[in-house]
Amino acid sequence: MFKAGIIGYGTLGKTIAELIEAGHAGNVELKSVLVRSTKSSEHADKQAFTLTSDEDEFFNGDLDIIIESAGHQALHMFGEKVLANGSHLVVLSVGALGDTGFYEKLQAAAKQHDRQIFVPSAAIAGLDRIAAGALGEIEDITLITRKHPRSWKGTIAEEKVDLNMLTEPFCIYEGNARESSRLFPQSVNVSAALSLAGIGFENTKVKVYADPTIQSNTHTIKAKGYFGEVEISVSNVPYEENPKSSPIVAMSVAKVLKNLTSPFVIGI
Repeated sequence: MFKAGIIGYGTLGKTIAELIEAGHAGNVELKSVLVRSTKSSEHADKQAFTLTSDEDEFFNGDLDIIIESAGHQALHMFGEKVLANGSHLVVLSVGALGDTGFYEKLQAAAKQHDRQIFVPSAAIAGLDRIAAGALGEIEDITLITRKHPRSWKGTIAEEKVDLNMLTEPFCIYEGNARESSRLFPQSVNVSAALSLAGIGFENTKVKVYADPTIQSNTHTIKAKGYFGEVEISVSNVPYEENPKSSPIVAMSVAKVLKNLTSPFVIGI
């Protein structure tokens, strides 16, 4: 049985914990969750796993795999430590890997300690197709992300348009994936995952819309190359408490864990 830990216990962290506890992540046991403070966590003493703010306690827990679900800063703080301590690492704050130096450090740490870094499909689909296509030549990849204006509250979108007054779709960003993952660290991590699977951050085109005509978070990937052409669109139900993300992100983490402990694996 795999022993798992989670860094972060916000909306995503809690959902991942629930999926593991319910047996949806395969032969995996959740042992520990690292949080900033246990005082702010409800029912901290009633969990089957350990909820701790003590880094030493968490990293000395002999964990086989650790899921980062706490943001870019947390990944920078703990990513290398996870690998150095002998745990595999699941990354949700993929946009942080747009920092080339940090990305290379994580890869070097994984190689040195014979561990793996996993990037789930999370909010998009088709990363397996893109990664396979990248073994040949890919000419072009574009990601188009659309979310309701409420999902862009607290981002630079508020500097570009009055989100409360929008009545039609408004393009709040057009450029490449490196810049989009930096500008929207919580909302466009998908562009970073797509870049790593395909043709890199500079060559992956990104368009981001605030769209008052939709209620779901939508992502469309368009790519063409030696393999042919592909267009994939997904429409994700957002969390009410955190509209920047969707339950499918946590579910994709559970699938990664299930794959690691299953005798039969499909769709990788």
